[in-house]
Amino acid sequence: MSEMTIREQIEKMERENLCSWATLDENSRGRDRDEPQCDIRPVFQRDRDRILHSKAFRRLKNKTQVFITPKGDHYRTRLTHTLEVSQNARTIGKALRLNEDLVEAIALGHDLGHTPFGHSGERTLNKLCQDNGGGEFAHSEQSVRIVEKLEKSGEGLNLTWEVRNGIRNHQTKSMPATPEGQIVRLSDKIAYVNHDIDDAIRGGILREDRIPANIRNTIGHSTKERLDTLIHDVITQSMKNEKICMSEEIEEAMFELRAFMFENVYKNDVAKKEEVRTHRMLEQLFEYYVENIDSIPTKYINMINEGEAKARVVCDYIAGMTDQYAVSKFNEYFMPKAWEVDNF
Repeated sequence: MSEMTIREQIEKMERENLCSWATLDENSRGRDRDEPQCDIRPVFQRDRDRILHSKAFRRLKNKTQVFITPKGDHYRTRLTHTLEVSQNARTIGKALRLNEDLVEAIALGHDLGHTPFGHSGERTLNKLCQDNGGGEFAHSEQSVRIVEKLEKSGEGLNLTWEVRNGIRNHQTKSMPATPEGQIVRLSDKIAYVNHDIDDAIRGGILREDRIPANIRNTIGHSTKERLDTLIHDVITQSMKNEKICMSEEIEEAMFELRAFMFENVYKNDVAKKEEVRTHRMLEQLFEYYVENIDSIPTKYINMINEGEAKARVVCDYIAGMTDQYAVSKFNEYFMPKAWEVDNF
């Protein structure tokens, strides 16, 4: 009998140590394209590493979370949001003895498809894409499109089915097939509700005492207390029921807090004062690229030549931009240049 590889030893430890309803690496539904197994890393760890090393992941550091082009170094970006989701999800996953590598891979990949300028940019591209025959644009589906097609010049990352399912279904309207994906789905909400309160207080558009008293009395009077309450509740309830869930009281308070944030922060004039400008900026970039398709990289032009709708591909290109790059391209195409005068 041959000696087991490190990967096989890890898979054996998973069988022995993870809980009965965990998703084991060796039971993955696999990848779209078969490839040799790594001798060291199980499949979900490899997926985590591929996402971490992707260009789309690196671009998250310069994409809006809530506040568009904030003045200050301590506001969240899409990257710091992703890391906070991952931290919350790993804490829950480890406590429940679920597959932490799968949890982390889904968490790190869940927002890869976000546009410049946050959900404002997403709404703009969705309208442009649909109005011009490219279909709907949603960041969760775009995240999957990135890992399946756009990364590595059309090859994609060839991730496992479980990771792609968790990325695709991380929003409220959907439900991932694995408990690890369901952890990320909850951790995303736990993260953004709490860190967005912190950023809103820093931005001067919210005070802690404006949060309704019944919410604060139920889940906490500070970001630290709320995170502690919510994460403990998920762990306790999920362990008891052997499924990812929260107690009715805590879940109701969390969604009430989420509704409060939508009304008082996400739709606030101060937080969103740049939305009209960014909408017009992306609209003009879209129109420019549709009319001047040779201005986008060759790999995107090749997708059109292969039958992809032009509007869809232009949205792919714009969605991948960071905030700064979108502003830079807008200035390049639409801002007047100083005249160059010859010296006589």
